[in-house]
Amino acid sequence: MSIDNIQKEKKYNKWIVVLSIIIPVAVAALFGINLRELGFDVEPLTFLPPIYASVNALTALVLVFAVVSIKKGNRKLHENLMKFAITLSVAFLVMYVAYHMTSDSTKYGGEGIIRYVYYFILVTHILLSIIIIPFVLITYVRAISNNFERHKKIAKITFPLWLYVAVTGVIVYLMISPYYA
Repeated sequence: MSIDNIQKEKKYNKWIVVLSIIIPVAVAALFGINLRELGFDVEPLTFLPPIYASVNALTALVLVFAVVSIKKGNRKLHENLMKFAITLSVAFLVMYVAYHMTSDSTKYGGEGIIRYVYYFILVTHILLSIIIIPFVLITYVRAISNNFERHKKIAKITFPLWLYVAVTGVIVYLMISPYYA
């Protein structure tokens, strides 16, 4: 690995740290704001949950296809699919925040053991969705900095975590969808 590649990678490290902190803090802050309660005349965006759950499902598929493409040696397709997966994740985040800023939160109504399963999936989904941010950013930066050996090492961690977040996002939606108003 060349010193030039390491320097390219290092110039992004501050941004990775900043974004890894700002994104979850901003989401948490915006999640707690309901525009209607603040007097804004906005319609609840109740149509968004099935859309952003579908975006999560599509993200999972794109991640799998991206891994298959790189294993087949198609670096350009892999790169394009990964950029698409990042775009999908950003779109999910925007829709998720927009929904929660305009709509009341839905309470899970299941009982018994399934309630514990739901909350386990939800909590791990939320925690890993925060943890995955720096992993995705570091993995991406290592690729654009041509540090492919280091990229491959962290991608082996990033991929299953990101896939878990995408898949559990769909599962959480499916489990809570009967309780939407």
